[in-house]
Amino acid sequence: MSHAFTRRALIGSATAGTALGLAATGASRAALAASPVPPPSAVGDLFGPPSGLAQLSRNENPFGPSPKALQALTQASGHGAYYADRGVAYLTDMIAERFGLAPDNVIVSSGSTEVLCCASMALAEQGAILCPDLFWDTTVTYAEKKGARLKRVPLAPDMGIDLAAMKAAITPDVGLIHICNPNNPTAMSLDGDALRAFIRGVDPAITVLVDEAYMELTARPEYTSMVDLLAERENLIICRTFSKIYGMAGLRLGYALTSPAMAEKLRGYLMSFGGNSAGLAAGIASYQDEAFLSFSKARILEAREAILDAVGAAGLTALPSDASFVYVKVPNADALKAEMAKAQVAIRPAYGTWTHYSRVSTGRMEDVARYAEVLRRTYKA
Repeated sequence: MSHAFTRRALIGSATAGTALGLAATGASRAALAASPVPPPSAVGDLFGPPSGLAQLSRNENPFGPSPKALQALTQASGHGAYYADRGVAYLTDMIAERFGLAPDNVIVSSGSTEVLCCASMALAEQGAILCPDLFWDTTVTYAEKKGARLKRVPLAPDMGIDLAAMKAAITPDVGLIHICNPNNPTAMSLDGDALRAFIRGVDPAITVLVDEAYMELTARPEYTSMVDLLAERENLIICRTFSKIYGMAGLRLGYALTSPAMAEKLRGYLMSFGGNSAGLAAGIASYQDEAFLSFSKARILEAREAILDAVGAAGLTALPSDASFVYVKVPNADALKAEMAKAQVAIRPAYGTWTHYSRVSTGRMEDVARYAEVLRRTYKA
């Protein structure tokens, strides 16, 4: 059989194919044009909690972003066609200056989740990941899916991270130690000097990763944070986020502080291409907005006290909280979640085997009041 093709035949077949493609494209465009598109005024309803829902399950901060952040991201949105590398560099310099570090010590990422995942993936090859039995382990589970081994250490009887048990669990096969301070979901923070002593006692070859997502909400951030140890230890990573105190969870912005060598290693695992313009603009505008940060912290702590009052009034107890959420001891966490859902109040279900503890986030006072009413009705009826 002959497979000789003439130039005319090839052009003819190509033209026919192009015509079919254009026809299909035209049909697709017609279908898109006929589909309902929300007007710009309604697009905003796609974000945030649905109308009528008291969202107290995600540790979000409804008091942000700040007015300065909103103004900046509006202006930056007109440049959304361009990658935001200059914005990344500018924010990197701001963060480095605040902590007395060099830009090479800072990694800006899409929320702290991204750089936490990068750390767990990049360092899993060094050995097992040592971590508490209960903590925000979403990021290390990424590494676990790729074959990393997790060594979980039980909490202390008071539900705090047991540093003595963590130290005893350090074996030659451990390559990374991961700690959240304050811890999530317990909301408890470790004593600053106790954690410093623990980290100083860890073999320098082992990397220590401290997730400080809620650090700005603690009673004594400068004392509780481990940033000062960066000058002593190359294999130390401190992660922070704009999602909590800055109220920018939906804008996805975070960062890590570490040694230049470690930063270079982690950058090789970053997924994003320089961050997003809106989030960076908002972060730059609000990073040094002390008036907003004071306002935000005050509102969060006010809501936290209201939750603790409601817990006590319902005859329940809670763990001490140093964050934007409370871990409440209840008869059955999933049963309480179901009761709350009936009243359109969203809280967390039980975490694993900790079925007698329920995590509730701070939020607007009217939402906290709805939580308090369901709590009273459920346990004091």
